[in-house]
Amino acid sequence: MTPGELRAFCLSFNAVVEDFPFNPETSVFKVLGKTFALTALDARPLTVNLKCDPEDALRLRGEHEGLIVPGYHMNKRHWNTVAADGALPDRLLRELIEDSYDLVVAGLPRAERLRLDRR
Repeated sequence: MTPGELRAFCLSFNAVVEDFPFNPETSVFKVLGKTFALTALDARPLTVNLKCDPEDALRLRGEHEGLIVPGYHMNKRHWNTVAADGALPDRLLRELIEDSYDLVVAGLPRAERLRLDRR
């Protein structure tokens, strides 16, 4: 996945915005103010931090050693840093991004989730 494809895919979800709260190089993708993906799009190798169910996070790290690791500068129980430079199949990367988005949306208050459904 190219940096442009990664950015476009993250922005394709409902109510997502790209923010730069840390520095101009670090893209933070948020849904209704809650982060679901974080990346430096100009970094080589390209990686992305994604929220993950704790049990799935451990399983994925074991299955994809060195390509999916505990989240860099994040809560290691709930976040993974994922190689986005083609080392993993794009299909898997897209699923992980979508899962991260879905986890964040599931944690939103009911009223906000209902608002998302209407968009």
